[in-house]
Amino acid sequence: MALVKSLGTKKIRTVELVKSLEVPIRLRCLKITLQTPNPSSKISHIDVDLIRTIAILGVLLLHAANDLTIQQLNDLEIFRWVTVDIYQSLGRVGVPLFIMLSGALLLAPKKENESMRDFFKKRWVRVGLPFVFWAAIYFLWEILVNHQAVTVDFFVDGILTGPYFHFWYIYMLLGLYLLTPVLRVVIANARREVLKLFLAVWFAGTAILPVVALLTPYHLDPNVLTVPLYVGIYVLGIYLLDAQVKKSYLVAAIVSGVALTAIFTYALAATIGGATMFYFQDYSSATMILTSASLFLLLISYPLSSPQPHKTGGASLGRRLLHLVSENTLAIYFLHLIVIEIFQQGFLGFAVNGNTVNSIVGVPLMVALTLGLCLVIVVPLKRVPYLKKLIG
Repeated sequence: MALVKSLGTKKIRTVELVKSLEVPIRLRCLKITLQTPNPSSKISHIDVDLIRTIAILGVLLLHAANDLTIQQLNDLEIFRWVTVDIYQSLGRVGVPLFIMLSGALLLAPKKENESMRDFFKKRWVRVGLPFVFWAAIYFLWEILVNHQAVTVDFFVDGILTGPYFHFWYIYMLLGLYLLTPVLRVVIANARREVLKLFLAVWFAGTAILPVVALLTPYHLDPNVLTVPLYVGIYVLGIYLLDAQVKKSYLVAAIVSGVALTAIFTYALAATIGGATMFYFQDYSSATMILTSASLFLLLISYPLSSPQPHKTGGASLGRRLLHLVSENTLAIYFLHLIVIEIFQQGFLGFAVNGNTVNSIVGVPLMVALTLGLCLVIVVPLKRVPYLKKLIG
């Protein structure tokens, strides 16, 4: 990122939020201040624990609500459907938060000189080993609990695409990791205007063209704008570090983004239906990008006074809990679907699902139970020698 300097003094330039994000929505009087502090110092004061905790809660919320989702609207189910629609619109921010945080941490200019060997070795230890361990667990879960037939195709498909649906995220991360050495060089040497162009092309191809094709009979050949969705979100994480927006504007953008996502999802379900009804809950929709980017900006606007506040004297219970969840997010991500199924199917003697608990209470209850049981399982296991690196 280019640093703007003038005889040792930092120039501050103000641009409109919609211009910096290239979002074609005009918000009057909404200003972003872009400045160029030392990226390394800013990154060291990001509240990583807070962002990771909110991100994993979003993932849990999304998957806890999935059990209660129906594909067709009717008068009997409308209240439950709308409730779940709102919860899912909130939970969808989890994955983009994780990706933007990874971009902010891994694409920092100071990382440019890290050797590819060191980079990939770290990724293997931190993500690769847990992936292998949990893949084996889910193969066993499918066979022993879900009574999946043991065939060659079962194992081949599981290896190629993941033994359970949430493993898609790890395969996506692998793709981002493969591009990271290249992106580091680009980020370290590109002017901010170049990154703006990159993100503008990404946003137009990812969020604008699909909705135009969905709502009108016209479409532009998608090969014109081909920046992959998750690469754009990844780069957005490092790009937004230099942006400052009033917290009140960010809160308004988050609330508006969630509301519009839920409303547009309902509108599509009531009119078009089918596979397209959840388009606005997709990570590529303009409403989800607006919501996720605004939430990320809000969270990084609360800098840490200390790089490791949980280790300072007198750290609050809340801070220690944030760190506990944060340092176990990968293990929680892998394990949580098994735990959700345990509660849904009543393996502990009671069931929490759409048939036993009202959705308004049932979804957050499932989130709390899932997070609690995941921590009860993961934390003791990580104290066992050799298991810590395997669990994640």
